[in-house]
Amino acid sequence: MFRLWGKIFTNNRMLRDFTVENDDLTLNRTKKIYDAIDTICYEFDLSKPIWLDSNIEDFKRHDKTRFTQDNFIDQIEFDFLEIHVIEED
Repeated sequence: MFRLWGKIFTNNRMLRDFTVENDDLTLNRTKKIYDAIDTICYEFDLSKPIWLDSNIEDFKRHDKTRFTQDNFIDQIEFDFLEIHVIEED
């Protein structure tokens, strides 16, 4: 089972969260992550964030990263979107 947790924060307070589960064994880890981000963005009605080098490094080290205004083309009404892998087989 693969689970990714998406959270929206403003002023260090979590406004919304959503967890995506995926148990498709035919998908690799990267595909599961991108599919989960697509689902989270759809749930939160957001455009897809752009992965910067800092996001890639954070995600490689901690299985977690934050997307700020710099990662979105559209204007966002929160401080950041955080994604975190909370379970994977």
